[in-house]
Amino acid sequence: EMAFKIAAQLALKKGCQEANPVILEPIVRADVTVPEEYMGDVMGDFNKKRGRILGMEPDGKYQVVRALAPMAEMFKYSIDLRSMTAGRGTFAMEFDHYEEVPFSVAEKVIEQAKKDKEKES
Repeated sequence: EMAFKIAAQLALKKGCQEANPVILEPIVRADVTVPEEYMGDVMGDFNKKRGRILGMEPDGKYQVVRALAPMAEMFKYSIDLRSMTAGRGTFAMEFDHYEEVPFSVAEKVIEQAKKDKEKES
C-alpha cells in the first residue's frame, strides 16, 4: 500500500511539472470617485498596481474611474486613496474574474513559497 502512495505522489509531481501549471490571481473591479484634480494621481496609481483603466465618467464635481486590478495590489488601497486625495476620494470594489499571474510575479510567489516551506521543515 505504501508503494502505491509513493508512486501516486511521484506521478502527480511529474504530471504537474510537465503540464506547465500557472498561478491564477483574483482581479477586482474598482470604481473610484475623486475630484477631477486627482485624476492623474489615481490613474498613475492603478498603473503602478498592474491595473487597467476601463473608463471614466463625470459625476457632478467628481469623476468616477472604473478599473480592474489584482486583489493583491488593492489590500491597502483605502490608505493609498486617502493619501492621494487628502481624504476626498471614495471607492468600491468587487471580485470580477481570475487571470494568470505575470511570469515575474509568479517567480517571486514560488520563491517565497519555497522559503516558507523550508522554514516549516
